[in-house]
Amino acid sequence: MSALDVQDFIQQNRAVADQVETFRGYWESEKHWEARREFILRNMNDFKAEQLDHLLSLSMVWANNVFMGCRYSTELLEKVKEMAEGIVVVDAPVFKTRDEIMKNQQGR
Repeated sequence: MSALDVQDFIQQNRAVADQVETFRGYWESEKHWEARREFILRNMNDFKAEQLDHLLSLSMVWANNVFMGCRYSTELLEKVKEMAEGIVVVDAPVFKTRDEIMKNQQGR
């Protein structure tokens, strides 16, 4: 689902789109929200209504990893990255671990 596909889906499924909009956190920038909204919309059909909180949690894990560099277990990150496959985040931040920074410092 590309950005255009998301817009088409929202126009054709107003009730679902309105429901998804209620999941936006007040702290989320437009860029952050658009990416997380796409994650939610892409994966909604794979979760039953009573599993919605789980989907929203996974969307936050993915967004926190992409936008803030938060780290989670390898298994969890693999799952959310698979769920987010194809979502393009323009100018996503790049994070380095302490070990990567130290290795670069030692190489000088």
